[in-house]
Amino acid sequence: MMKNYLLFVILITSCQLFSQEIFLNTGKNFTKYDYKNGFGQSDPDLQSGTGNFYEIGFNKPILNKHILYSYGLSLNEYNALGGNVANSYSWETKYLGIKTGLGFSLFPMDDFHKLNFLLQVGILGETIIYGKQKIDGAYYDLVHQKEFTGLVVESSIGFQVKYRVPSLGFLSIGYNYGQTLNISNSTTEKISFMTHQLQLGVNFPIK
Repeated sequence: MMKNYLLFVILITSCQLFSQEIFLNTGKNFTKYDYKNGFGQSDPDLQSGTGNFYEIGFNKPILNKHILYSYGLSLNEYNALGGNVANSYSWETKYLGIKTGLGFSLFPMDDFHKLNFLLQVGILGETIIYGKQKIDGAYYDLVHQKEFTGLVVESSIGFQVKYRVPSLGFLSIGYNYGQTLNISNSTTEKISFMTHQLQLGVNFPIK
């Protein structure tokens, strides 16, 4: 029992010795809406749209120098276009959320490697803070539409390449693919977002 306790204390202490990072990420979302009406039918006229995203949070190595735990805040724009010869319409939405994830690095996260490659998986819980639908010049509010409101959960997978800059930290580029599920929507109308995300970031080490 005492040995197990000592091993646990040593493990926690060693995790605390590894340096943490604060990260700032931004980039572009390329989003496709998967919409189904009350009869389960999709809209064939929907097209992908582009939007911005912003993230701020912390990275922390855990267990060893090859696994990175991250958590932070995110702001995502999920936009789309649609239309035919008779009508044109578009959606503009902003979602605020909390994201957590794991990164698995190819090289140890230490001072001896300037370049590193990470595989990433993440879970994001978010909710809409702004939403407008435009139909032939008329605007409609989406903030209170059941298929857009409530808790939206996104699972994602991707990669990141980090380059160490002396006296600064790291610069990074990356890619994520994510798909959302609105777990609060109990109506027959359903919508989810499938997003390809291109990232640029900067990481600052902290102790």
